[in-house]
Amino acid sequence: MLKARRELRAGPLRIAAATAVPARTVSRILARNNVPPLAWCDPLTGELIRASRATAIRYERDRPGELIHIDVKKLGRIPDGGGWRASGGRRENHRSRLDKTPLGFDYVHAVIDDHSRLAYAEIHTDEKGATAAAVLLRAAEFFRASGIPTIERVISDNAFAYRHSTEFKNAVAQIGAVQKFIKPHCPWTNGKVERLNRTLATEWAYRQIFTDNQARADALAPWLNYYNTERIHTGIGGTPINRVSPT
Repeated sequence: MLKARRELRAGPLRIAAATAVPARTVSRILARNNVPPLAWCDPLTGELIRASRATAIRYERDRPGELIHIDVKKLGRIPDGGGWRASGGRRENHRSRLDKTPLGFDYVHAVIDDHSRLAYAEIHTDEKGATAAAVLLRAAEFFRASGIPTIERVISDNAFAYRHSTEFKNAVAQIGAVQKFIKPHCPWTNGKVERLNRTLATEWAYRQIFTDNQARADALAPWLNYYNTERIHTGIGGTPINRVSPT
């Protein structure tokens, strides 16, 4: 079990699926060996880097489409060659780039259904309202094609693009939804997409060393398909697509 945890860097349900050992047994073995939660570990090495504690009360909507969460995750762009991570993880081992022009950021616009955890994401060069609006419309089409025909509510934080953008407000109205905002300083209200952002970082963006930015971008769509159709989600005990259309 410990070897499977090191290799898979996954929780009990996914380890159980890979090893045919019951998840409860996996949990007991991990706890008995004081294996820390994944959130406390470095996504590349698996080494313990911090402690954390969940304090929010967990909630879940009753049906797919009743509520979707939307947010933006900002990631530093990867230089050609992979940067310091590709040179052994030590900045002093990485030769300075000749071109000192700042690389800037990728903005990962993420959308997730509260009940099923079905997820959608796109990478853009900004987090403006027009961009967020277009992402929402395409996400609604994706959810519709996946078996969620109606979106009733859209919740976000109070970022300018969501709170003040006419384009985004019009997009919410176009899909027939009601726009909601989290309370200030209460990010756990948008916890489903915050958790998705963390999973995106640990299992896609920083799971492996990419040698350029395009390689990381190309890996997003396959990972999202895996997340939605194969990856066992601890919170729902299965995959998102199966929760949309149970068999």
